[in-house]
Amino acid sequence: MNLGFIAERSRVLRELRVFFDGRGFVEVETPVRIPAPAPEPHIDCPASGNWFLRASPELQMKKLLAAGMERIYQIGPCFREGECGRRHSPEFTMLEWYRANADYMRIADDAESLACAILPGLPRPFRRISVRDAYISLAGWDPVACWDADRFDFDMAAKIEPNMPEGPVFLVDYPAPAASLSRLKADDLRVAERWELYIDGLELANAFTELTDSAEQRRRFDAARKERRALGEAEYPIDEDFLDALSRMPPSGGAAFGVDRLVMLACDARDIGDVRCPI
Repeated sequence: MNLGFIAERSRVLRELRVFFDGRGFVEVETPVRIPAPAPEPHIDCPASGNWFLRASPELQMKKLLAAGMERIYQIGPCFREGECGRRHSPEFTMLEWYRANADYMRIADDAESLACAILPGLPRPFRRISVRDAYISLAGWDPVACWDADRFDFDMAAKIEPNMPEGPVFLVDYPAPAASLSRLKADDLRVAERWELYIDGLELANAFTELTDSAEQRRRFDAARKERRALGEAEYPIDEDFLDALSRMPPSGGAAFGVDRLVMLACDARDIGDVRCPI
């Protein structure tokens, strides 16, 4: 156990709250044990009786946006089965924030300011590279024009992420099939308003302009559930309360930010286990 890393983790958590509180966000706390996770392929939530431990507080926080809250954030535990390694843990700490009447680029501004507040010295503005350009350059094909889910995932792990430029980079504008909760771009429905943030090749955050069309979201959930069945993954029920709330949700943007990985960068730690308190 590195006590210096534990102390640095405390500083990061404190600074995260200072950042959002100072910008008029309200800290919220939603349930960790939920009846219906978002049915995303390859993301498995541990069972907790007949319910599940959340992989993200996303659906519950969007219900708060639908109820009238405008700027909210949450820092808390999340869980994913089968995620274990130098950069992955089956239990991890997630920061999520949402803004009403904002899009993914407004959320990118938040993320850039936040990262610089925690990690002084990062060069600004952060570089922005489209997913399409990254794949054409590094993998030799266009995933927007010729979508192939297996090839996309393989090349992301084997060719894109290992060759990300040093420093902070937003990878922006994902193919529509790779962003099941995101709004599509008005000028090209093949592209979703999604970005991921990398710093020195480490993936830190994922963000969307949120989809607010409940009928379209149901269609995407149904397609994802079908894919999960084909993969032999657990079948999750549909969160009908979420779909009902979605029709009342204002145009919004939101992000999920890995706190443990942020602490790894702050500490120059190599393993996510080094910055979490041991069992």
